[in-house]
Amino acid sequence: SITEEIVELLEPYLDMEDYNLETAKKVCGNVAGLCSWTQAMAYFYGINKEVLPLKANLALQEGRLAAAQMELNSAQNQLDEKQTELDGVQAMYDAAMKEKQALLDDAEACRRKMNNATALIEGLGGEKLRWTASSKNFQNQIMNLVGNVLLATGFLSYSGPFNQEYRNLLLQLWKKEMDNNKIPYSKDLNLTGMLVDNATVGEWNLQGLPNDDLSIQNGIIVTKASRYPLLIDPQGQGKIWIKNKEKNNGLQVNS
Repeated sequence: SITEEIVELLEPYLDMEDYNLETAKKVCGNVAGLCSWTQAMAYFYGINKEVLPLKANLALQEGRLAAAQMELNSAQNQLDEKQTELDGVQAMYDAAMKEKQALLDDAEACRRKMNNATALIEGLGGEKLRWTASSKNFQNQIMNLVGNVLLATGFLSYSGPFNQEYRNLLLQLWKKEMDNNKIPYSKDLNLTGMLVDNATVGEWNLQGLPNDDLSIQNGIIVTKASRYPLLIDPQGQGKIWIKNKEKNNGLQVNS
């Protein structure tokens, strides 16, 4: 309830040198406290005059702070919601990118397979004619297999004792009989090529067997006939070949 007017009325007294607690105690101790109280109230009024606007401003700022805090909380809630939505969208995006990469990898693998298949098809295209001819040749071989085997077994069983000329004569007679009985066989049949491969013939040559047709036929008869062969070998070529061929098999030779 102290007003500025009251403080102004008190100022002449407050400015007096003897208006203080010590002097008042000397004059009248009972009212000395009143003197100190009036000074304190005037001082309080001056301080309060400055503090009241600060309090009002504090209340205003606290109100603004509360409003700002409410806005901040609302904004934070919205931010949390948007962050949750963003996380969900980001997860969907990552999954989509992963699926996209998987599809790209599959597409690249498929493209490589297509390129390889195209290259293979193009490469095999040039083999079509050869395969067609080979297939036809295989069919002929299958059809002539019985007759070819019959000639080969006859050669192994009966031509051993004879020379090259008589062996050829035997083959011609057998072929004539097969024609009469309509047994198919290969007209260009090579018995040597049918009964032994070139690698084996080469190995025989290294072991001392001569490279002429008669010697190779004799080697075939020796190695593939079911009977024990009797070699008529005036030049000793067969003996040298057999010794070298059976050297690692523990062949024992009686002189």
